[in-house]
Amino acid sequence: MIISERLYFIYLAVAFLFIFAIKALARPNTARKGNYLAMFGMGVAVLITLLILPTRNDFGILTAVTLAAALGIFLANLIQITALPQMIALLNGVGGLSSLLVGLAQMLKENTYSFDVSAGIVIGGIAFSGSLVAFLKLQNIYRIKRLPFFNLLNILLWAALIATWLKFYETQSINTALILGAMAVLFGLTLTLPVGGADMPIVISVLNAFSGFAASFIGFCLSNIALIITGALVGAGGTILAVFMTRAMNRNLAAVFFKSLETQKTDQTFSGQTAKTGSVEDAAYFMQNANKVIIVPGYGMAAAGAQHALKQLAEILENKYHVAVKFAIHPVAGRMPGHMNVLLADAKVDYAKVFGLNEINPDFETADVAYVIGANDITNPLAKTDISSPLYGMEILEVSKAKTVFFVKRSLGSGYSGAQNPLFFKNNTLMLYGDAKKITEEIIAEL
Repeated sequence: MIISERLYFIYLAVAFLFIFAIKALARPNTARKGNYLAMFGMGVAVLITLLILPTRNDFGILTAVTLAAALGIFLANLIQITALPQMIALLNGVGGLSSLLVGLAQMLKENTYSFDVSAGIVIGGIAFSGSLVAFLKLQNIYRIKRLPFFNLLNILLWAALIATWLKFYETQSINTALILGAMAVLFGLTLTLPVGGADMPIVISVLNAFSGFAASFIGFCLSNIALIITGALVGAGGTILAVFMTRAMNRNLAAVFFKSLETQKTDQTFSGQTAKTGSVEDAAYFMQNANKVIIVPGYGMAAAGAQHALKQLAEILENKYHVAVKFAIHPVAGRMPGHMNVLLADAKVDYAKVFGLNEINPDFETADVAYVIGANDITNPLAKTDISSPLYGMEILEVSKAKTVFFVKRSLGSGYSGAQNPLFFKNNTLMLYGDAKKITEEIIAEL
């Protein structure tokens, strides 16, 4: 009993470490400390769990843990910061798969057929396969348009999954459990396959929540306090992020998974207007003579790896030309929550100069230049004016109110929503076509 109580207190301490880590991760200046706290807490949890396990296969367990840690270190060093969304999707998938496998193992070894173990299997299976699809989409390996039968297929699969789940309680059979797990994996695939790229930040948040809740259910099955609390923290965090993202995009989860963003025809003209093309010399001239420049990063920054060039641009404008420079971040810019923030932090941009949507929007009216890097949908005025637009109702960055807008894109193509952006054709907008990093470096050379 004394040992058991000590273990409970250690696991409780680990849970508090995770909570403090999440708190520290909320601010860039303490985020590194938060990572270290979480790593230390996880290390303690793994060590304590290994110590209390029966000594039947210590070598196998230690080998698996060592190989997994080595693989994690290798992948963390291999993956570029711009591919972080893909890494997050994979980690969500691994978390779901672990819950699925542990749940099945618990049934085989302990003959346990409780609700918590079955819930861990179902939610973990969905998180696993859905995360793999998210990874493939983010990596541009696999794309599929939503087909009419997908919604019907998902409804039928969901009904079959519930029926199999009820059958599982009736039979309490490992064979039924295997079928249940396979159906959960299949449902995760069909649920995520039709989702468009614009909705990926929401999908990643949902899958993150799924992997957390699956771990928490398995924690109840194993009577592991650390796993219960940690899974609940991850699940709650993912849920809050999903709610935040859906509100920021004026979407809901039913629309994300069952209704695609309709595409609109892309053309070089809009309302009888033609997009004007600028040059790097124009951009350099306007910026060096400005009082205030606002940089708006989007996925174009991530795709080109332009964050370091943008930091250099900001430093030259501030130090040489005494221009006030700010960065404007939309909540759903990029491919995951906080994507742009992470990239700017990677370039060591002063976070005091990085502002969110509501903070920065009033500044555009007094900005001389807005420098937009591929941030298409999140700057689209149709979100405020066109009720037929798939973006209607979404809050946007008011870049059109700046005196001059330089919009960096490879072409006049629409964003992930498929909606053409009338901002391209406004009188105060100059298009800069090409790679965001290369164009920014050319502007730097001019300055």
